Amino acid sequence: MSGKPTVGEYMTRDVETVSPDETVKAVAQRMAESNGHNGFPVTQGRTVEGFVSAADLLLADDEAPVFTVMSNDLIVAHPDMKVTDAARVILRSGIQRLPVVDDADNLVGIISNTDVVRSQIERATPSKVGKLMRTLEQIHGVKLREERREVRLTDLTPTQARVYADELEGRKYELKRGLAEPLVVIDNGGTLHLADGHHRVMAAHEAGIEEMDAYVIITDPPVELGMAKTAKKEGLDDITDIEIVDYARHPLVETTKRLQ
Repeated sequence: MSGKPTVGEYMTRDVETVSPDETVKAVAQRMAESNGHNGFPVTQGRTVEGFVSAADLLLADDEAPVFTVMSNDLIVAHPDMKVTDAARVILRSGIQRLPVVDDADNLVGIISNTDVVRSQIERATPSKVGKLMRTLEQIHGVKLREERREVRLTDLTPTQARVYADELEGRKYELKRGLAEPLVVIDNGGTLHLADGHHRVMAAHEAGIEEMDAYVIITDPPVELGMAKTAKKEGLDDITDIEIVDYARHPLVETTKRLQ
């Protein structure tokens, strides 16, 4: 990945579109049945003709063709555009999605405010992973490597005995919107120790998700990890051993009560 993330790296390529001749009623129905869509690019072939939002449809006649109500004043992005620049456009224009077109003005994707947030989350994690790797290398005198892959939640050995219910709700919200940060896992001789992401894992487990994206730090040969000793001491074999602590017992909440 380049030094600064580009729109092409984070845009959604499978874009739902509508044609200019579709009726307002048909498009409104598609919007209602879609997963969170509040607008569609209007295309003729691969060329973007306009954009239709829920607001455009509100007072329109059901049988009116979409091209009569769509916005023709288009704001688009290019795949090589920096995500930060796209974020500024989204913020200043008040729109939530930017169609992405190539040099021939063909629609190649769409980038949303959610994609922008995800780009920043995913770029925060590598620095965390790098810091952990350097620490482990210094402690154990070994050279480690890292890879990105999906891990099964049932294969993970937790290193944290409890999670808090209030924070768990926040992680569930992130999962639903595709904003969950990748896990950080240490593969120590085949045993997968969960180093970071216990709340995310429990939120995913409760949602019935079986696998998650992770940065995996691989030790070769295996080393004696302090977190592994802690897990054994706490009786942590798999994620079902993690205790979910009630919101009222969260340390920050207790501190706030004492201050009050």
